[in-house]
Amino acid sequence: MGASIPDAFGRVLREYRGKAELSQEELALEADVDRTYISLLERGRRQPTLETIFRLAKVLGVTPAAIVAKTSAIVG
Repeated sequence: MGASIPDAFGRVLREYRGKAELSQEELALEADVDRTYISLLERGRRQPTLETIFRLAKVLGVTPAAIVAKTSAIVG
């Protein structure tokens, strides 16, 4: 088995945020979540709700399915 789901999601989120050239603060503002929450997600300390995944995906310009699929691929 690969990484834990929270760790894998965090890696995927950080990757997509980097591609979108957004800071944690910018992503948080656009997705209407706290900046510290983005940090916690990226470090695998929290798991997002389905609603949060949809909000993040919209801001990042990807589909929620893409985020989940990439996370799943890392988890194995």
